[in-house]
Amino acid sequence: MSSDGRKRVLVIGGGFGGLFCARALGGANVDVTLLDRAAGHVFQPLLYQCATGILSIGQISRSLREELVHHRNVTTLLGEAVELDAEARRVTAMRPDNTQFSVDYDVLVVAVGMQQSYFGREEFAQWAPGMKTLDDALSIRQRLFCAFEIAETLPPGPERDSFLTFAVCGGGPTGVELAGQIREMATRTLANEFHSIEPEDARVLLFDGGDRLLKSFAPAMAGKAARILQELGVELHLGVHVTDVRRDGVTVTPKSGGAAEEYATRTVLWTAGVEAVPFARTVAEVLGVSADHAGRIAVAPDLSVPGHPEIFVIGDLVGRDNLPGVAENAMQGGLHVAASVRRDLKGEARRNFRYRDLGSAAYISHGHALLQAGPIKLTGYLGWLGWGFIHIAFLTGLQNRFSTVGTWLSAIARARRTDRTFILGSAASKEPYTW
Repeated sequence: MSSDGRKRVLVIGGGFGGLFCARALGGANVDVTLLDRAAGHVFQPLLYQCATGILSIGQISRSLREELVHHRNVTTLLGEAVELDAEARRVTAMRPDNTQFSVDYDVLVVAVGMQQSYFGREEFAQWAPGMKTLDDALSIRQRLFCAFEIAETLPPGPERDSFLTFAVCGGGPTGVELAGQIREMATRTLANEFHSIEPEDARVLLFDGGDRLLKSFAPAMAGKAARILQELGVELHLGVHVTDVRRDGVTVTPKSGGAAEEYATRTVLWTAGVEAVPFARTVAEVLGVSADHAGRIAVAPDLSVPGHPEIFVIGDLVGRDNLPGVAENAMQGGLHVAASVRRDLKGEARRNFRYRDLGSAAYISHGHALLQAGPIKLTGYLGWLGWGFIHIAFLTGLQNRFSTVGTWLSAIARARRTDRTFILGSAASKEPYTW
């Protein structure tokens, strides 16, 4: 308890789940601490638009302090959770300067999300960045636009071709959106800006181990998405595994057997899988609860950890009922846990978490998107409008919403990408990439 006898609620993670939980506890008779390693909320579904130069990082992110300024019982702290002492009810966090501090709690909400998974081949990360953070988006932006710039300086031949070949590993929504945007960028935005190269000739290769793209969508909709991508010029390679990633190319092996194929490319983007962040695995180990191969934690029906009713897990980390790793699951989980905390305060029984599927959406290119919500299945222009409406509705901050709409209208009218600035180095360090 705090000094005034109020319960201390510690929420770890400022994504959709953590933010919605903290906001829902605003004004409650508890003291809330929201701990996040970036101190900002990022709208992850639009990271690929930041990576491809449509939106700026400011349009898809917002300071947690600004977001929660009117909730006087909510404190925001910058730090990454690294240790859990369940007996003492204390979490140790690491500051950006690598010093540590601790936060005590009465109720703990673990909403740390997932990170990119390379399925045990961590060396791939050097050449194939994922798409989970703002740093990732800025790193990918650098790689994409730099590839065209470098190709402009090279004579015709295999080396130039490798810089104009882009490989996307993973055929889920993020992979499909990235592949479509790279081709749209090459054929619309950059088409008339170079003299030695023809950006329209850029190849985009999309690899996936399944027999179709977008497995969370109805087969007919996924099939239409595949046709639109092919019309854009994306080369689809299904039923294959990427078995090697290196500086100058990838190796792809068919699942059914057969000879491996080599593709020369200097830009590889990885969207093929996710796994729990280290702290989530620490939580499972310390509490002695089971976790699946990706690190999702087994929880009780009310999202609490078995044997630890004071600890909740929400979002992508929930290992029950095959809940999807989407923003809606995290939002609903955050609201549910906040309601559970309020019921505890009143001495009322908790309710079980019930996920309501609000549908799925994926953007392919201008005028083409998929929207699936129950019996409603929209594609083409109607799907595109529905996709835009949903994403604007969930952006944090009124200014971000207006700014994003304006940017999209500009991009539609003039084929412009208004935020193409990149730095010649990693977004997270000053070390340049090795091409």
